[in-house]
Amino acid sequence: MIPGLQDLAVRTLGECRIESPLAALLDGRPSTEHYVHEDDRVLFDDTAAMVAARGVPLNDLPGFEPGGPRRQIFFQPSKTRVGIVTCGGLCPGLNDVIRGLVLELTHHYGVRKIYGFRNGYQGFISKYGREVVELDPKAVSGINEYGGTILGSSRGEQDAEEIVDCLEHMSINVLFVIGGDGSMKGALRIADAVQERGLKIAVVGVPKTIDNDIPYIDQSFGFQTAFAKATESIRAASVEARAVPNGVGLVHVMGRHSGFIACYAALANNDADYVLIPEVPFALDGEDGFLATLRRRVERRGRAVVVAAEGAGQEFLTEGASGTDASGNKRLRDIGQFLRHRIADHFAEHSLEMNMKYIDPSYAIRSVPANPYDSVHCIRLAHAAVHAAMAGRTAMVVGRWRGRFVHVPISLAISKRNQVDPYGDLWMSVLEATGQPRTFG
Repeated sequence: MIPGLQDLAVRTLGECRIESPLAALLDGRPSTEHYVHEDDRVLFDDTAAMVAARGVPLNDLPGFEPGGPRRQIFFQPSKTRVGIVTCGGLCPGLNDVIRGLVLELTHHYGVRKIYGFRNGYQGFISKYGREVVELDPKAVSGINEYGGTILGSSRGEQDAEEIVDCLEHMSINVLFVIGGDGSMKGALRIADAVQERGLKIAVVGVPKTIDNDIPYIDQSFGFQTAFAKATESIRAASVEARAVPNGVGLVHVMGRHSGFIACYAALANNDADYVLIPEVPFALDGEDGFLATLRRRVERRGRAVVVAAEGAGQEFLTEGASGTDASGNKRLRDIGQFLRHRIADHFAEHSLEMNMKYIDPSYAIRSVPANPYDSVHCIRLAHAAVHAAMAGRTAMVVGRWRGRFVHVPISLAISKRNQVDPYGDLWMSVLEATGQPRTFG
């Protein structure tokens, strides 16, 4: 799908007639390389060839609505009531986003009532009995120094109508949803239910995915921290492999359908010899297969380090997990343990000594605090989300596109999965850095 002009249009609750508390900060600010005026657009295409291929006038070129504060807003801040919820798996930076939302709403817009819903979408449903907590600057002080989320989380779909019942009962005007693909689908259902009832409730998402697999944003928060932690594991595997005869370090990292963590972590310290990702199929057996290629490198150099994303090589696995989890995601089989045994068996079949060190840092990666880069990214996303919501935008997420903060309709953000392009420059860099063949088999 190549988005057109209408695909990028953001839903609004109505005309903005209230002067923003931030209006004075915007006076005299034109679009520059560092700022996009609210009436401007951020073009989807960024090469001359892509623009020319559209064959349309400038005004018809698809472009995103820019993020940032507006001079006029939709909601009266002193009367606005806000809800915040975190959903799905853990990711570095969740607490940073919560803190950023609360501080921006309180200090710059003067919003007085902010509520945190506990344990994901379960927090809106009465049968679960989850408490609702009031959030203010004191409640979020220092939470960015810790991993996880102070609001807790959960997986699984809940009834959008019941969620809107709760929002309406509590007179919530704005709901911020911090979550991944499944959470954003839920947020869109909530926004649609709100619209069907004729209510004026903004639903704005801050997309979260440790795998960096949400499309039409440059990079999701937490990803930088995740691959930095994975890099430490690759370095440890390299040290272990160098310390023993015919050492093989095998690192199993997160990446269900997208191999970004594996790629970036491997590039960060250049210790990896092979990177296996879901987007690039590989053959195990045969003279040009992965196992034989790995064995020859160990024979030649005395060691090797393999990085495998969790979704790689699933076609080889017929036993283990199956079905779906509470969020409807397909349960993956354990490629790490599979490779661990197949590599050992292959070396044994060739009567070659091999000493393997297997490292799986998955949960250590998910649960750590955000690093400084991600902390900055989180607070800027939080600011952009607040600006969008107070201006009456809804059914959208905030993110960066071509380095600019933009508003992305949720329908577009869930339309496909962001993946490593086997023909793109990132995978080319991995091939250059590792020296592995373009294909196995």
